[in-house]
Amino acid sequence: MKRIITMTVNNRPGVLNRITGLFTKRHYNIESITVGHTETEGVSRMTFVINVEDERTAEQITKQLNKQIDVLKVTDITDQAIVARELALIKVAVNPNLRNEVYTLIEPFRASIVDVSRESLVVQVTGESDKVEALIDLLRPYGIKEIARTGTTAFTRGSQKSAASNKTAFII
Repeated sequence: MKRIITMTVNNRPGVLNRITGLFTKRHYNIESITVGHTETEGVSRMTFVINVEDERTAEQITKQLNKQIDVLKVTDITDQAIVARELALIKVAVNPNLRNEVYTLIEPFRASIVDVSRESLVVQVTGESDKVEALIDLLRPYGIKEIARTGTTAFTRGSQKSAASNKTAFII
């Protein structure tokens, strides 16, 4: 089962190495990792997409990560309302005659062409992993030369108040 785990960590040398080492020692497979600065100076956010056998294993990973030096907070956000995105650059082998066809194909995905040469073009797409996979599958018959993907980055959605709770009753 696929799980998305986010964590905030102190931005120090060796932190990523220690955390990935924990996964390696316990034979957990990491599908993707994204790391970047947060709104707080000196703190980074890591997003891991991992495959585990069951919920118990996911809980065990979360507990082990919380024990690591420089880890501030660990959250398994898989079952929460989240915003998750991935970026992919896809170099497609196309001649000038097929460029319009590829452009028409990528338009519904809100993808864009970011580089053009005589024998290829580079498509940039962002979205959920399923969307990226679908576009890659559609572009495959044209001949994919290269793919670079960032992996999933995610966090929980903001809380939404219902319309009823926003209304204030006044008694006159």
